[in-house]
Parts: sequence; C-alpha cells; structure tokens
Amino acid sequence: MSLQEEIDKTRQEIQTDGYSMSVGEWLNLYQDNEIDIHPDIQRFFRWSEHQKSTFIESIILGIPLPPIFVNQRNDGIWDVIDGLQRLSTIYEFVGILKDEKGNRFDPFVLQETTYLPSLSGKKWNDSGDRENSLTQTQRLLIKRAKIPVNILQKESDKMIKYELFQRLNAGGSIATPQEVRSCLVLMLNKDLFKMIRSLADNEKFKNCISLPERFYDEQYDIELVLRFILFFSEDEKELKGLGDVNVFLTEKARKIATKIDLDTMLSLEETFNKTFELLSQEMGDDSFKRYDAENKKFSGGFSLAAYETIALGIGYNSKNLLPSGEIRSKIQKIWSDKIYKQWSGSGVKAEKRLPYLIPLGRKIFSPS
Repeated sequence: MSLQEEIDKTRQEIQTDGYSMSVGEWLNLYQDNEIDIHPDIQRFFRWSEHQKSTFIESIILGIPLPPIFVNQRNDGIWDVIDGLQRLSTIYEFVGILKDEKGNRFDPFVLQETTYLPSLSGKKWNDSGDRENSLTQTQRLLIKRAKIPVNILQKESDKMIKYELFQRLNAGGSIATPQEVRSCLVLMLNKDLFKMIRSLADNEKFKNCISLPERFYDEQYDIELVLRFILFFSEDEKELKGLGDVNVFLTEKARKIATKIDLDTMLSLEETFNKTFELLSQEMGDDSFKRYDAENKKFSGGFSLAAYETIALGIGYNSKNLLPSGEIRSKIQKIWSDKIYKQWSGSGVKAEKRLPYLIPLGRKIFSPS
C-alpha cells in the first residue's frame, strides 16, 4: 500500500464534527447524564486549587479556551477524551461533580488570582453569605462563556479514540506516561483496570513495595502491577529488541486490554497474589530494598530493578516455587550477582536493563 493509500484509508476511518458550546450547555449535559467524564480517571489528575481558580479566572475574563475532545458512543453519550480536568473543575466549582460512587464533591472555594485578586474566598453561590458568593451577573458570565467541542463520531474506528487520548494527554494535563497508560487501560477494559486496582490495593503487595506516599499519589503502585502483568511471561527474544520501554508498555497494555479473556485475567490474578503472598511472608518490606552483605541487613528505599528481578522471577516460576526457606537467601545473593550489579545501576536505561534482569530473576528462582 502506498503512502497516499494509507492516508486516504485512515482519513476515512476518522469522522469528526465540531462547534462551540456554552458552559451552561456543558453543565446541562452533565446533569442530564449525557456526558461521561470517567470519574475513575479523576484520580490521575492533580490540578491544585490555584490551577482550578486560574482556569475559572480565564473563563470570566473571556480568554479563548482549547477545545474539549469527545467520542460519541453508540448510545449517543459523549465520552470525554481530552478536557476531563477542565470540565471537572467547572462541575466541582458549580457543585455538581460526583465521584465514581455518585457522591457529590464539596464545591471548591476560589483563590486569589493574578488578574482578579478579589476572587479570593468566592464560591459559585453561597446562599448563607452573599459577600462570598459570585453575583448572578458573574454566574451568567461564566455560563454564557464558550468552550469548543471536537466530536469523534461513533462511525470512526474505535482505536482512533484511544490513539487520540494518548497523543493529546502525553506530556499534557496528565503528568506521566504511566498515568496515560493507566487511563488507556481503564477506557479500553474497565474489568481489567478494576482487577489491576484491586491487586494494587492488596495489603501483602503494599507491604512488600513499601512506597512513599507521593508514589501512591502518582499511581505508581498501579504502574508496578501493570509492569508485572506485561513482563512476567514476556519472551526473552522480545526483551532483547525492547526499544523505548514507555512505548512498549503502552502498546502492550493496549493489546492486552483489547484481547484478554476472563480465564487469562483470573490466571494473572492468581499468579500475582501467589507471588506477593510468598514475598510478604518471607521478606515483608525488605523485598525490594538493597542488601548490605557486610552488615547483613536490608536498607534504603524501593528499587525498581530489584522488583523487576525478584517479583517477575518468582511470578514466572509461580507454578513450581522454591521452598519458602530459600527465598531470602536467593534475594540476598542477587545484590552481589555480577549481572545484577552491571545492569541495575541508576544510569542504566530500562531498555538495556530489562533484557538482562528479567531472565536473571527467572533463573535464580527456578527450582531446577
């Protein structure tokens, strides 16, 4: 197929529409349940109160706003692809935003902004204190402000939606590639995401990784579960040609999310739980810390290289595990292993590290 044929074919698969809508219309869509802003995804966005206030300031001042991208589902509902935080900020300020359980968030209070310092302490509509409330005129100013919408029609190829989401959000309103990846899994396969979320909440897993609080805020625990699922059975030949790890993980996550069946999900869940039940029992929060042979103790924080070697090695051998009493001594020896020492340093990129550390872990924890 020639380049022009590829262009023509792909352009036919993308059908779009677009126009401007008032904030009032966006409010009505949400209240009438005609738009899905994916409340599960809200945890991946971390706008501060100041950022939210600045956005509301932009609306009041009439600053042109970037378009919201939506996908029109077969039932006519709009799925928001890009613009989640902007819409959520509006809905939260007005007092109609709900979480995934249907509970309303408390409306947030505006902070002082660069051009409108008097916004400080203002609410959308505080009936008990008019001084702290926007006036009817100010509320109408916001409701009549326009935000463009770009609509990906339901006739478009379904994968275009996720490609668009990834391209719009990578390096944008979502902070990291891992958060884009998690959102893609959630949008493609809610059941798979729920399983991943459940595994991340497993107390034995949490005990083993022992992450600082900020890592949980950034959903790094979900990323670790996803890496376990994507890598633990990966062919070693494929690992050697890994390339950019973020690209690999995103593409494989997308592939698994669209093709995985229930039996495979249950098998993955069993393998994961078996792995961390053993590690929690034998190692606890020492599981992925550095071992100091001279002082005979584990110390420091979580090591991703150790996780890739140990968790993936045990997971790969989960159907025929070593006796529990051997696990600790095997882990201690990893830290003096020549291959591990060569490829686990902080300056070694993941695409160089993984082709050596994953096979090493599989070999170390093999019962044969």
